[in-house]
Amino acid sequence: MSDDGKIDYAEVMRRLPHRYPFLLVDKAEDFIANTSITGIKNVTHNEPYFPGHFPIDPVMPGVMIIEAMAQTGALLMSRSMNVTVEGKVIMFMSIDGVRFRKPARPGDQLRMNVVVTKIRGDIFKFRGETFIDGKLASEAEFAAMMVTIDKSAAS
Repeated sequence: MSDDGKIDYAEVMRRLPHRYPFLLVDKAEDFIANTSITGIKNVTHNEPYFPGHFPIDPVMPGVMIIEAMAQTGALLMSRSMNVTVEGKVIMFMSIDGVRFRKPARPGDQLRMNVVVTKIRGDIFKFRGETFIDGKLASEAEFAAMMVTIDKSAAS
């Protein structure tokens, strides 16, 4: 963990339980504990949904953009609370006010600015905006909570 506000791919992998093809954050920067973060997702032509989602003019599904934003919020929570995926997981709870302004296509870079609006125990509320080339692409308000994993239930 560095003190420069940057989170590299290795730390993303330690903090989020998601894996390919569902890990949607490549790295993050501008991390300020309990306050804000900027997640980065490089959209590539080999994403698994592009062959079936408007194949002639590929567009990243909006739900995947929102999931990337939620994963960025989970990364902010994980680092703020110093939680890894060993025994605890951060779960998406709610979403409101979603707006899509610009489509994401192969070659784009999503910059997801996520700000904490409220913290109550293990629950964080966020406001997120996704930018492509400096232009607002999507926005949403959402919440997540930290949950202890019951490993005996998985058996």
